[in-house]
Amino acid sequence: MLVFVAIALSIYGLINFYIGRRGAQALASNPGARRIFLILFVGLALVFPLGRILMAFARGWLTSILVEVGTFHLAVMLYGFMAVLAVDLVRLANAFVPFLPRGLFDQGARTGPVVFLAVAGAVAATIVAGAWNATRLRTVDLDLRLPRKAGTADRLTVVAASDLHLGTLVGPSRLEKVVECMNALKPDVVLFAGDIVDETVTAEIEAELGGIMRRLRAPLGIYAAPGNHEFYSGLERNLACLRSCGITVLEDQAVRVAGAFILAGRRDPSSLRQGERRLAISEILAGAEFDGSLPIVVLDHQPLHLEEAEKAGVDLQISGHTHDGQIFPIDLINRLIYELNWGYLRKGDTHYYVTSGAGTWGPPVRIGSRAEIVRIRLSFDKTP
Repeated sequence: MLVFVAIALSIYGLINFYIGRRGAQALASNPGARRIFLILFVGLALVFPLGRILMAFARGWLTSILVEVGTFHLAVMLYGFMAVLAVDLVRLANAFVPFLPRGLFDQGARTGPVVFLAVAGAVAATIVAGAWNATRLRTVDLDLRLPRKAGTADRLTVVAASDLHLGTLVGPSRLEKVVECMNALKPDVVLFAGDIVDETVTAEIEAELGGIMRRLRAPLGIYAAPGNHEFYSGLERNLACLRSCGITVLEDQAVRVAGAFILAGRRDPSSLRQGERRLAISEILAGAEFDGSLPIVVLDHQPLHLEEAEKAGVDLQISGHTHDGQIFPIDLINRLIYELNWGYLRKGDTHYYVTSGAGTWGPPVRIGSRAEIVRIRLSFDKTP
C-alpha cells in the first residue's frame, strides 16, 4: 500500500508540475496573471491530498469541502494534461514541418495568453458539462426470457443498480433520487451489485441513509453483493450499515427468492486474504441446495472471468464496477481490461449486464457515460 501511494503521489505531482509549468510559460508576458495562476493552481493541486489526510483524522464541513474541491481538480488535471499535451504535440510537429503562421511566434505576440485562455476555457466547459451530466439518471430497460420455470411466476421485474458510492461527495440527495426512480419502476425485487457506500459510515450517516433506503418498495426483497469499496473503507461496518437499511447482503451465499429463482452474491476479489481462494459459483449454489429447476441470478461486482457464470449454468449475471469509464478516455482503457465494459452480452444461455452505476467515484463528473438504473423484465418458460 505504501508503494502504491508513493507511486500515485509521484504521478499526481509530475502531471500537476507539467500543467503548471506550461501554464506559467504561456503567461510569461503577463507576470500578474502568471502569479495568480500559479497560486491558484498549486493551491488546488494541494487540496486533494490535504483533504484526504485530514479526513483520516476528523470529519467536518471543512474536510468535506476540501475533498470535494480536490476531486474536481482530478478532472481538471486529466483534461488539462490532455489539452497541454495536445498543444505541445502541435508545436513539436510544427518544429519539424512548419505549418503555423510565423507571426504567432513574433516578439510581442499574444499567442501564449490566448492559447492559455482557450485551453482553460475548454477544460472548464468540459468539466461543467460533465458535472451536469453526472446529475442525470436514466433508466435502461432489458427484456429477457429465461429457459426455466420460476415457480408459479410468469414474469418478474428486477430493478438493479450499482456504484452509488455514497459518502462525502455522493450524499442523501442522490440516494433519494435513486430510491424515487426505483420505486417508480415498480420492482418485484431490487438488486445492488456493489459499491453502495464509499466511505466508512458513521452512526449519523447510517441513520440518514437508512431512513431513505427503507422507502424502497420491493415485495420480494432488497439484496446486495459487496464491492471493492465496501472492503476498502471498512467491510464489516459498511455491511452492518447496509443490513440496517433493510438490505440482505450476500457474501458467497445463495438464497431462494420467493420460490421463484436462486440469487447468489459473490465476495469481491479485493476482500480475499492472501492465499485465499475465491469460491466457484457452483460451490455457492450448493449452499442453496440448488437442483437445477429454478433460474439462477448472480450478483458479481467486478465483471471478470465471465465464462465462470456460463460454465455454472447461470441464467443472468449483473455486475458494475466499471462506471462505463465515467470520464473519457478511461472507457477506452476499460475496454482493454474487461470483456464487457458496459451493457448487455449473451454467452451461450447466460445473459450478462454490466451497469454504468448510479453514482460517481472521484470527480462528480461524467463525460462519455451516463448514470443509470436498470429495469430487467424477466419472463420464464411455463413448462417444468
